[in-house]
Amino acid sequence: MSKKKLRVGVIGVGYLGRFHALKYAAQHDVQLVGVADIDPGQARLVAEECSTKAFTDYLPLLEQVDAVSIVVPTVHHHTIASVCLEHGVDILLEKPMTTTLQEADELIALAEQKQLLLQVGHLERFNPAVLAMQPLLNNPLFIEAHRLSTFKNRGTDVDVILDLMIHDIDIILSIINSPIQDIHTVGAPVITRLTDIANARIVFKNGCTANITVSRISMENIRRMRIFQPGKYLSVDFSKKEVMAIQLKQGTQSGVPLPDVSRHGFSEQDVLEMEIREFVANSHHRRKPTVSGREGRRALAVALSVISQIQENQEKFGHLMGDTGNFGFVDHP
Repeated sequence: MSKKKLRVGVIGVGYLGRFHALKYAAQHDVQLVGVADIDPGQARLVAEECSTKAFTDYLPLLEQVDAVSIVVPTVHHHTIASVCLEHGVDILLEKPMTTTLQEADELIALAEQKQLLLQVGHLERFNPAVLAMQPLLNNPLFIEAHRLSTFKNRGTDVDVILDLMIHDIDIILSIINSPIQDIHTVGAPVITRLTDIANARIVFKNGCTANITVSRISMENIRRMRIFQPGKYLSVDFSKKEVMAIQLKQGTQSGVPLPDVSRHGFSEQDVLEMEIREFVANSHHRRKPTVSGREGRRALAVALSVISQIQENQEKFGHLMGDTGNFGFVDHP
């Protein structure tokens, strides 16, 4: 007996939402019922591309689906996700899950009350490099992450912490099993009214320290993380989807230790497809997501702490920035 197809929809089919729709349309165990967008032309364009129906109002779509991806500006996440959950629909909610912790708590409570799936779209958790590094981890002592991007108009409804840094925050929190002891931050707006470049130094109670630098005004795109731990150093390249592990081995002749380098990863895997496949499987089988609402909230809490500290520093030293806070473009370190 064949498995019943999961009826899905996508709410918000701009740049990223369009890819969600295309991935659903390509899956054999999914029926893409429709896509919704407040821009009628964009909704029609994506609907035609995916051979489905276009909606300008997402409410009629909710009457026909079991699950949806919500890919709209962050300020609308809480409202739309709440309505979807009230209609008994599982949701894949793009990151950051909400703009406040109160909104996140309300969504988590509503999903648990309705026994519905709340999966948060922290895409990098499905990066083959992240999956490949898991068995290589052994008590990380220091983590250094750089996530630098050329400027793009999309995503500027939030600052660089919620746009980019939250990815690395989520990954680091998933591999360090220890409470945070302290956070030190610096950041500034450069070409938008929000913070465009930032650094956070997160100290954990177990002694591990993570240093995260993000920028959306770099001259090139870089997504890397280095993890230092006893006996081994890991270099994670999210763009190449691979991990390079380096450790010393005994020299064969001189006795001098020599570097032993190995590479791990699966560069051919599609990260968004993997995330959506998990969401579909979770909805079918009622399984807990890799990134549930609680993991999404945990990353959001740290990100909001970083933002708050940066804002306090900007208010304190705002006279050094001038009217625009324009420090010019930055290149990679």
